[in-house]
Amino acid sequence: MTDSFTPNTRGDSTPNTESNTAITAPHRGETIPVTFIPSEKGKIHIKEQKGVFQRLRTSINSLLIIAFFVIPFIQYQGRQAILMDLESQQFIFFSTTLWPQDFTLMAWVFIIAAFLLFLVTLFWGRVWCGYLCPQTSWSFMFIWVEKQIEGNSNKRHALDRAPWSLNKLLKRSSKHFLWGVIALLTGCGFIAYFVPATTLYSEILTLSASFWITAWVWFFALCTYLNAGWMREQMCLHCCPYSRFQSAMFDSNTLTVTYHAKRGESRGPRKRKQATQLGDCVDCNLCVDVCPTGIDIRNGLQYECINCGACVDACNKTMEKFGYQPSLISYTSENELNNITAKRLTSYKFIGYSLAVLIMLGVFAFDVYRKADIQLNVIRDRQSLYREVGDNRIENSYTLKIRNKTQQDKRYLIYIDGERGHFINKAIDVEVRINAGEQLSYPVTVYQQRQTTAANNLHKVAIQFKVMNLANPADSVSQQTQFFTLR
Repeated sequence: MTDSFTPNTRGDSTPNTESNTAITAPHRGETIPVTFIPSEKGKIHIKEQKGVFQRLRTSINSLLIIAFFVIPFIQYQGRQAILMDLESQQFIFFSTTLWPQDFTLMAWVFIIAAFLLFLVTLFWGRVWCGYLCPQTSWSFMFIWVEKQIEGNSNKRHALDRAPWSLNKLLKRSSKHFLWGVIALLTGCGFIAYFVPATTLYSEILTLSASFWITAWVWFFALCTYLNAGWMREQMCLHCCPYSRFQSAMFDSNTLTVTYHAKRGESRGPRKRKQATQLGDCVDCNLCVDVCPTGIDIRNGLQYECINCGACVDACNKTMEKFGYQPSLISYTSENELNNITAKRLTSYKFIGYSLAVLIMLGVFAFDVYRKADIQLNVIRDRQSLYREVGDNRIENSYTLKIRNKTQQDKRYLIYIDGERGHFINKAIDVEVRINAGEQLSYPVTVYQQRQTTAANNLHKVAIQFKVMNLANPADSVSQQTQFFTLR
């Protein structure tokens, strides 16, 4: 027998009053009286539902959660493969190291990801929220823990209304303890992307981590505990901005979870194989019971719907029991609902979003191509423009700041590009060794032989410092500066 009930006027899964109600058990075709006990006001205990889309969602959520915890432990060349080291101001991604001056690349990654999300939303609606969003993943994980301890949705409703007892205290304390453990591990998992994971967990558990690391771990643990354990659908309904503007990306070709009203109405309960003039909707209310946000999809498209497909699986199961065609609730578009061929690849929105993504991918690829593994900054001596020394020589002093942006120690050659009679340190090119990720401040003096002593007019010429990787001459960087002389 299903534990659904006659829907109330509010369109949610909470009955208006405690009452005895007769419902139809679709798998036996008999009417059985059931007593419903209302839960706490506003609290949603979703009914567990199995089906194609729920298996898909559970698999994706599980893979994402596992990846979230495992990725920080992946090692590459003796160090954490993905690490945003705020202390050293560098972002390590396998063999690539990004510094603050490279963070335009990170900005492009987030912008491209946003427009890809818009493009996906244009096709499949709010599919991010239902299958990929961390809030959804962790909420369902907390709900699973709750179900293992307190039982199914009916038992959880009953426990809410039951007076406090030793049994209730044990169940509630066990649930919150496990929620706290998961939340703490989640806090560690998040901070492990900023602090080496190999030492973080042991330091947190042994209380030997620094104050700020401990504070941030517990901060994100608290956020996880509150969001996934207590707020849940409130985050989707009231806090998440995506639910408010995602409909702007929809068009008549967008696939959304939709109730086929023409086929389902007029709805009403009936026995199995009973002849009736009613529509296919048997008013079992399962679509409401399984909804994580507590909406009734039969009321039409609503911003609260996260497109998780739970109501689709629930309805298909009921249709199968009654021998009706499936997909009374399904992923479909407005055009398909009206028997119009969907033209998803030729809509203006699809073309616009696609062009935007392609342009940004091109700019990102160009920036990656131009990215150098050496950074050079030339700073002139601020004390004097030039110096006159013996043998009619004019000298200018500079400080070269050279950063090795790779994860390996490198040897570099410093020289002046061009043939204008400028020399470094008695015409000897300079070789330096810079450790991985370090910046070297190297003072140099550049001189030029004065051609004549007849005039003393100040003149400046452009010179270009160049730094080249000795192991790979193609890996080089240069910067132009001014050389002051007398003519």
